[in-house]
Formats: sequence, C-alpha cells, structure tokens
Amino acid sequence: MYTVLLPVDMAESRATAQVETAIGLPNATEDVAVKLLHVFREADRAEEASPLQLRAGENAYERLEEAGLSVEPVTRYGDPAEGILEAADDYDADMILLGGRKRSPLGSVLFGSVSQEVTLDAERPVVVTGDREQQHIPSHRCQSCGEEYYTEEDLEIPSCRNCGGTKVERVGEESEEPAPTA
Repeated sequence: MYTVLLPVDMAESRATAQVETAIGLPNATEDVAVKLLHVFREADRAEEASPLQLRAGENAYERLEEAGLSVEPVTRYGDPAEGILEAADDYDADMILLGGRKRSPLGSVLFGSVSQEVTLDAERPVVVTGDREQQHIPSHRCQSCGEEYYTEEDLEIPSCRNCGGTKVERVGEESEEPAPTA
C-alpha cells in the first residue's frame, strides 16, 4: 500500500483540492491508504477530538470513502509542522499531501508557513495542492495577522488558527484596525 498523509485544517477548499489530488493518484482505489490528519494546538483537545469534527475533515473523509480509498482519521497536537512530520514518520508515509495557501514571500517570513516548513524538513515527497476556491471572498479574517477563513457566515471563530489572536471577524464587519497587507 502507498500511504498518503493528508493533513487538513479548517479550510474546506484546501481539503477539497487535497482530496481530489489523492483520488487522482494512479491505482488510488486499490493501492492508496490515506491517513487524514489534523494537528490540534492543545493536547487535551487532541485526545478528545478527531479530524472528522471539522467540516473540512468530515467532507474529506466522506469524499475519500465515496471514491473507494482506504482512509483513517488520526490526530496529533502541538506545532502543526512538527505534528505533520512526526505523523509522516510514525505512519511511514510515502507522501505528504498538503493544502497550502498563497502568501507573499514577506507574509511567509512574518507569519511562517506550515507548508514551507514541512517541505523543507520532510524526508519524503511533499505535494502542495493549493486552494480550489481562491477566487471566492473569505467569510472571516483575523485582524491581527490577516489569516482568511472560508466558512459559513454564522460560524463564530474564537481564535485564529495561525496566530492564536482573538480578533477573527466576519468580512465586511467594522474593525478597529485594518488587516495587514503582506
């Protein structure tokens, strides 16, 4: 079996791109086993949670199963890049299939990039798919770091997945500070 580690965050559009890439692998239904991963920040949350509790994770799992791929949800906690690399080693993944987002070079330097860190530190192939819905307007944006979310309008986001800040607001709402432009 060819093992693919597919880490998801809250972005459904990135997870969709990752899933479609996994499904498109040669002999995917016969030869590909997917480890669907989410790295939680807090250890106590990771012990009680699953990637299937995230809409992106649930949709990814369902789509992979519908396509006939073997899929297993797994969790880690701590730093996302470290968690991804550790899971890749633990499961002896043949490939890490990331869903990166576009950032300027300055944005990556200032705010970091999980995709960049994993790509540089991985000892196995890494594929970065991007985002299938980049042309859509985000529903929420962190006013501290500019992280964008593509979720339901009525969903409240208590803290930013990128910087941990608490100024995640719906796009179009008035805010005290403008979002950074990196």
